[in-house]
Amino acid sequence: MNIETFASREALADAAADALGEALMAPGARSFAATGGTTPGPAYDVLATRSLPWADLTVTLTDERWVAPGDPLSNEGLVRARLLRGAAKAAHFLPLKGDGATPEDDAARADAALRRLVPFAAVLLGMGADGHIASLFPGAPGLAAALDPAGARYCIGVDQAGLDPRVPRISLTARALLESALIVVLITGEEKRALVERIGREPDYAPPVATILRQSRTPVRVLWAA
Repeated sequence: MNIETFASREALADAAADALGEALMAPGARSFAATGGTTPGPAYDVLATRSLPWADLTVTLTDERWVAPGDPLSNEGLVRARLLRGAAKAAHFLPLKGDGATPEDDAARADAALRRLVPFAAVLLGMGADGHIASLFPGAPGLAAALDPAGARYCIGVDQAGLDPRVPRISLTARALLESALIVVLITGEEKRALVERIGREPDYAPPVATILRQSRTPVRVLWAA
């Protein structure tokens, strides 16, 4: 399993922006699924400065905490602040959090919109220390269905997150994530690198990220810095 290694987190951010920018410049590119968390922020800062056909692109999220966009926990808030600024503000944005009474209500609405948006030109994923991707956590109810590449759903409500902050979530499924020309998995730290290496060594070790790393349908690049 190839892990592309960078000497610093600044170099990692530049490499991620390069990979995503190239994918978003490809003929026919029209959509990008962005992740939340702390690691991708610097990559968004760089990507926002790139000369891309922003007005022709739609940005959405791989997952969202079921909070208002102005809440500090909101992934939408992060993406709007770090990516959708300057020229990149011209991009369209498809939120996952809406006005539904439950995360499942909002997921059902987003599911229909995502079906019209895929295939993505690029998907950016982070990864938790437990191997979760998006808001697909180990041991979660319905996880097998959510990780099925041929599953029925593109987006699901998640009543209980597997890690803090334990707020309800909305998450794309593996089926939606894999409908992309490229997936970039952005990780930092020795613990997460060791987890990815273990997936390569041990066929029976299968945290959620293994669904992405072990498939051959969609190209995946794993980018890492200490």
